[in-house]
Amino acid sequence: MNHILEIDNVSKIYGQVVALRDLSLTVPQGQWLAIMGPSGSGKTTLMNIVGCLDSPTVGQVILDGLNLGVLSHAGLTAIRRESIGLIFQEFHLIPYLTALENVMVAQYYHSLVDENEALEALARVGLRERARHLPKQLSGGEQQRVCVARALINHPKIILADEPTGNLDETNELLVMDILRQLRDQGSTIIVVTHAQEVAAHADRVIVLEHGRLVQDRVGAKERVDNLETASLMAG
Repeated sequence: MNHILEIDNVSKIYGQVVALRDLSLTVPQGQWLAIMGPSGSGKTTLMNIVGCLDSPTVGQVILDGLNLGVLSHAGLTAIRRESIGLIFQEFHLIPYLTALENVMVAQYYHSLVDENEALEALARVGLRERARHLPKQLSGGEQQRVCVARALINHPKIILADEPTGNLDETNELLVMDILRQLRDQGSTIIVVTHAQEVAAHADRVIVLEHGRLVQDRVGAKERVDNLETASLMAG
């Protein structure tokens, strides 16, 4: 099985605080993984390490075949730009740029700016008609969908989403989950940090962290349903 992510005995220590403790984990290409656990359990630290925003104190991380520990800052930036799409709870949109321009910023740092491609990304999340609006003219759900469009514009192999529905109502939560499901079905690897069981229910696999340790690693609700459907077809 092709693993896009391999984490081997990783610990992260900030002064006297141990954020991650001897964590090992592999994630196959195309899997939807949900990361759960209480506040302070190490979820965001793990996400930052996988997203090349931080590095482990000890241990090794292999992402898309590359050992992150031997890469320079420029090398890590290149991996983040080329292979990773980031979706944040707080949106991080540039307030004086339109929705379209916020998506095109990601293109600028990746390759060439293509307005039509950016418009298509916005259309994919249902926002083509809002492309010329500033963030302050968009609802919270619309702003989050701009973030999703920005994350997927460069066709990343892995999408990291940190509490992507934390500020959304139920309707927009379902829209974002449906977009992530479509990306997963097309072969993208999805890793979502969440407190919400209803969000984790969309995942193929769920891991739970406590005090920086991996305490649970279980098949997700979606995978269980798929397995039951497969078994039923074979039995029939």
